[in-house]
Amino acid sequence: MRGSVLIVGGGPVGSTLALDLAWRGIDTIVAEQNPAGQLPGVKCNHVAARTMEIFRRLGIAGSVRDTGLPADHANDVAFRVSAIAEDFARIQIPCRRDRYTRKDGPDGWWPTPEPPHRINQIYLDPLLAQQARVRPNVRYLNRTRIVGFAQSDTGVTATAEDLESGETFAIECDYLIGCDGPSSMVRREIGAQLTGDAMIGRTQSTYIRAPRLRITMQAEPAWSTQVMNPRRSANMFAVDGRETWLIHNYLRADETDFATIDSDACIRALLGDGVEYEVIAQENWIGRRMLADRFRDRRVFICGDAAHLWVPFAGYGMNAGIADAMNLSWMLAGVLQGWADANILAAHEAERWPITEQVSRYAMDTAAALMEARGKVPADIETNAAARAALGERMLALHTPQFCCGGLNFGYYYDRSPIVAYDGQTPPPYTMDTFTPSTVPGCRTPHVWLDDGRSLYDVMGAGYTLLRFDHSVPTEALTQAAARRGVPLSVLDLKPQPPYSEKLLLSRPDQHVAWRGDEVPKDVMGLVDRIRGAINR
Repeated sequence: MRGSVLIVGGGPVGSTLALDLAWRGIDTIVAEQNPAGQLPGVKCNHVAARTMEIFRRLGIAGSVRDTGLPADHANDVAFRVSAIAEDFARIQIPCRRDRYTRKDGPDGWWPTPEPPHRINQIYLDPLLAQQARVRPNVRYLNRTRIVGFAQSDTGVTATAEDLESGETFAIECDYLIGCDGPSSMVRREIGAQLTGDAMIGRTQSTYIRAPRLRITMQAEPAWSTQVMNPRRSANMFAVDGRETWLIHNYLRADETDFATIDSDACIRALLGDGVEYEVIAQENWIGRRMLADRFRDRRVFICGDAAHLWVPFAGYGMNAGIADAMNLSWMLAGVLQGWADANILAAHEAERWPITEQVSRYAMDTAAALMEARGKVPADIETNAAARAALGERMLALHTPQFCCGGLNFGYYYDRSPIVAYDGQTPPPYTMDTFTPSTVPGCRTPHVWLDDGRSLYDVMGAGYTLLRFDHSVPTEALTQAAARRGVPLSVLDLKPQPPYSEKLLLSRPDQHVAWRGDEVPKDVMGLVDRIRGAINR
């Protein structure tokens, strides 16, 4: 069996990578150990705006947004002393019915055609896998385990095992990408090492069914219910919006052994008196901040949890993994289609490693602050309204940035890439929830709405797009040089508008700025060779 790219692991990262490669015309094989249709664990609950932009480009944003919680179910984050108590604070986030129209609140200002979406992974994973499975350029092999591989200068040969028959067979490919999770076989095989903080906190996650919990609540049900009382602290996510919830019970610093935890007593302390429930599934896990020392060995790469593990704050576990995959996808497609030099692949690690390091520290800092706050819940919180109000203010200050994390979505930039033509300007700083749109090379190409109501991203090409804000500036030298090298490049004429101040801006296939200027550079072929990876820095 042969394909241009073999993806090990068919979770959300692997499936999205397969979808994008197929969209770019690349033949792809996905090897997934689980049978088709098997539901995943109820883990990730949030699809970030940058990920929704990717789904929009791939034509599946509508299907994703129509899946999960009911359309009118609040996406708010509520803070209570028990699940059935009144709110002592609440972050207002539009439900999916109002996601495109409501602009108020801390989560309504997103500068994008696709705001974030709250959906549990139990719904998202099967949807992405099914979308990938039916694409003509994708062969999706369920019940298939990759047990090893060998690579040469010309390709990779993987040994696969059919888990139904026990038979082994070979898969030939040009490149192999490990999207195979925290215990990644691919990571081990390329000799990458995880380093960082191996213990940040312990969590007991329980997926429950409680048919009467919703009608017992004194306040409107929320997407996330943060429970804090002197006995327990937890985060409860609404899964189906009716009767199923995922409870993350955060263990205290002195609770070091999961076996000694009375999970039933913990859940009852969180839900409130008299709420009956049944356990569907339970998982104990340790929050970490671990980053692989490298993401590549020649023709083999790792993405997602195979490359980095951290406490899942701001939804940036799965979403960062998908960002990894999208960064790699267009570069691989360029190499396989012949317009990019193979050296362009070095840019993947040069760009993504620093970003995952930054994001993981944001997540770790948030985790540390929240752990400290959970350890200082006032003893009289359930009877003292003033204490609840004070805690509510603190929780809003800590939580709003991670649940309305525009900075992490739109503010990060690539400042050490060999395929970006820098001009000496420093990108503006960003925080978890704030950023300044910028055209500095390496930044995200700022989104704007066109006069006809279309999104800029919807009219940009699948390859490079030269945005021209002065129609009198000649661009033929650049388009001709790109054509000689086979680089896909389209020109899009736009009227000048903030934050665009230059007359020309070259945007990459992943909507990051590759170059900007007021005229085409004199060494136009040098620019083309840089963006296609033919110049090493």
